[in-house]
Amino acid sequence: MSTKLADLGNARATATPPWWKGAVIYQVYPRSFADSNGDGIGDLKGVTTHLDYVASLGCEGVWISPFFTSPMKDFGYDVADYCGVDPIFGTLDDFDALVERAHLLGLKVMIDQVYSHSSDEHPWFRESRSSRNNPRSDWYVWADAKPDGSPPNNWQSVFGGPSWTWDARREQYYHHSFLKEQPQLNLHNRNVQDALLEVAKFWLDRGVDGFRLDALNFAMHDLQLRDNPPVENPVKRTRPFDFQHHFYNQGDPGIVLFVERMRELADRYRVAFTLAEVGGERAGEEMKLYTAGNARLHSAYGFDYLYAEALTPEVVRETIRKWSGEAGEGWPSWAFSNHDAPRFASRWWGSDRRDAFVRVALLMLVSLRGNVILYQGEELGLPQAHVPFDALQDPEAIANWPQTLGRDGARTPMPWTGGADGGFGSDKPWLPFDPAHLQLNVADQDGDPESILNWTRQLVALRRQEKVLREGDIRILDDVSDQVVAFERQLDDERLLCLFNLSTSPAANPAPGGLVLLSVNGADPSFEMIPPASGYIARC
Repeated sequence: MSTKLADLGNARATATPPWWKGAVIYQVYPRSFADSNGDGIGDLKGVTTHLDYVASLGCEGVWISPFFTSPMKDFGYDVADYCGVDPIFGTLDDFDALVERAHLLGLKVMIDQVYSHSSDEHPWFRESRSSRNNPRSDWYVWADAKPDGSPPNNWQSVFGGPSWTWDARREQYYHHSFLKEQPQLNLHNRNVQDALLEVAKFWLDRGVDGFRLDALNFAMHDLQLRDNPPVENPVKRTRPFDFQHHFYNQGDPGIVLFVERMRELADRYRVAFTLAEVGGERAGEEMKLYTAGNARLHSAYGFDYLYAEALTPEVVRETIRKWSGEAGEGWPSWAFSNHDAPRFASRWWGSDRRDAFVRVALLMLVSLRGNVILYQGEELGLPQAHVPFDALQDPEAIANWPQTLGRDGARTPMPWTGGADGGFGSDKPWLPFDPAHLQLNVADQDGDPESILNWTRQLVALRRQEKVLREGDIRILDDVSDQVVAFERQLDDERLLCLFNLSTSPAANPAPGGLVLLSVNGADPSFEMIPPASGYIARC
């Protein structure tokens, strides 16, 4: 018996981990990546043309944001056909060619799945709203008005105002967590779940390797439609949504059962990876819930860094503590920027010394336990673009202007060259170029060995080289100054020290020694002091 147990232990030690474990995944926002036909909007052929670039970064996978048939009220997150490609992005054949090219380059392909809501132009919703007794009458969330004609409860939408809209055909309100053009699907209905799982199967059969499940904790509502309680003494409120605790329009316990069905389907496709997007005040609890054990999703990422106003040692320490690697715990994924959050280069630092801080932040990102998600342009050090009010496209940015930076500044076109059109493919893109982005273009940085682009390539190469960075445990070093965050990554007998000074002043090195693997801005493990905005990874 002991021999068999030993053999089993050796087999586990040498088993090949799944492709996604510790992977670096590159997010592409297709509207803004590359335009192949000159209409001002990026498309699937444009993405395919530049997949070689993504592969050159050393990434294991590419995540493509929505390209599905849509009226584009929320730029693709309002889906009118889950199995169709919107003509502005191309055709299903174009998507198939993208997957084929990606796989030839060794890249896995992930796509978004938007299951909490659809477009109001989706055939399901058109049928649902037509009467109270049609076959899809309960595929969306409908409720009667209160006796005085007001909405069923006090729930507020993310984009402002009540999350209920009156529909004269049914003489009822329908629920929408976002725009009124994004009616909420009723995932309490098993038939709706079955239809969405068929959608997932459609894309898996086309060669997709994984899904990011958008706004997953919005996917089910409280069947009693109870009012959300108010937030008392909030730190900041810029919209009605911020006035409430979202206990009843988010995070319903029934989501877990759907998650388990999703995982069961994914497991039939061996390489399929499932990643939940979870935001809100209970995000940490819900991320753990949706990824616990081996029967739920593979990973989740929230907004710990995406919405952090500053990158401080305490923010990093608190985030690491949430995912310490306890038994039964899922696997985290981390992003510093994405299409919904202002770019970290501007959110965390002003223009002074931004280059230095971006480099140390990227070094820290690749040293974290979990998956790394790079948003297009992060590898160039792009700051948040300035988009004048009259050029804004994002409904959230327009509704909340000027209280928030909005999302358009993170969605402007990718600067491939320094020319007037940035090599994007159109001199009149859907969002304007920021001149600061053109100065940080791919072509110029590609030829500069000291550029942030080539620094990023070094970082990803180190992560792929060091298994301990991809799969190892993490332990915070607590006995350090407020300026420094330090942690160890360990796998079997391999141990690395990762240390970062995130301040503007020199800081004491709490653990001198070790063989440096990679350092930035003058940090050295043998020094007693670590320069400002610097860091290193060293073998202990």
